[in-house]
Amino acid sequence: MKTFTSAWRQYAAASWALAYGVLGAAWALGTPGFPWGATDPDPDGALSILAGTTPGFGWWIAAFCLLIAVTALALTRRSGHRAPLFVAWPVAALLILVIPDSRLMMGVAYTPLLLAAPVLGWGLGGATFADAWPWPVLNQLVCVLGGLLLAAAALAYERDRGRRSWFTPQRGRVAVYVAVVVPLVYCATRWAWALGVPLGVSKAFLAEGEGGLWLAGAYLATFGAFGGVLTLGLTQRWGEIFPRWIPGLRGRRVPPLLAVVPAGFVSIIITVAGLTYLRWTIAGRFALEEWGAWLPECFWPIWGAALATATVSYHRRRRQTTAEVAAGHAPPTGRSLSRT
Repeated sequence: MKTFTSAWRQYAAASWALAYGVLGAAWALGTPGFPWGATDPDPDGALSILAGTTPGFGWWIAAFCLLIAVTALALTRRSGHRAPLFVAWPVAALLILVIPDSRLMMGVAYTPLLLAAPVLGWGLGGATFADAWPWPVLNQLVCVLGGLLLAAAALAYERDRGRRSWFTPQRGRVAVYVAVVVPLVYCATRWAWALGVPLGVSKAFLAEGEGGLWLAGAYLATFGAFGGVLTLGLTQRWGEIFPRWIPGLRGRRVPPLLAVVPAGFVSIIITVAGLTYLRWTIAGRFALEEWGAWLPECFWPIWGAALATATVSYHRRRRQTTAEVAAGHAPPTGRSLSRT
């Protein structure tokens, strides 16, 4: 059996599962706060796949969490050839990508606006943080946390068994280019609408947003394009060493988590939002002639997967470089990028 220090990911995942399982049982017994169904502010129940559930679903949550706890604890066994990785990975994907919906991305995107609004005197129609982050959306963050803990436990188990990683520097470079190019299709449509060009939509559709809606769309597009530029840092020297033009930090090593945490989280919310649009597209909610309003978003899962691949590859490369620097086998200046 591993020590607690080496198996903290597995124990953390199990602890999360037990806590959330207790919460599910409490909802089933009548405790307020069930985050789906009638208490979810989703206007037409089209966002969440659990929109049709009732608090009694909490018993299923409790049983599901018990499975997660057992799986996480099984991953602490050093010799377990039959450790249920085949359970861990699908469950982690379900928690991270399927249960959440596109409101995660909207909350993240509009949070900077809500922070800047009081300073700049913007009203934003009276919108508040409670509107961007109601409890059902915050609960999605809790589910994502559980999925990430389980995925980390599975990765640690595979690493301890010496399995070769799929996330190579070469794949990381390709993934960065994909993550930069894919969002530009979305950006092009929203920038065009803000300029009054009906790219991919009818003039009647464009007229519906003349009150400032398309300016908000252009803001989101610019946000995405800026993120694409930052993605380049996952394969560039300035992603490892702060550039000279940053006072106080120039020449210092960039903490890996400073890039890994935001990039990893963005990859999740982008993929989740894209899967929501794919589900709506399959359900026939969109008109073909208005392709500009939905088709670019259907490519977001590719964007998210590419960004996730680039992020994991960056993290593994930085960890290897740090180990080489500590052992005296590599210069502490980020020059290891030339090898990748």
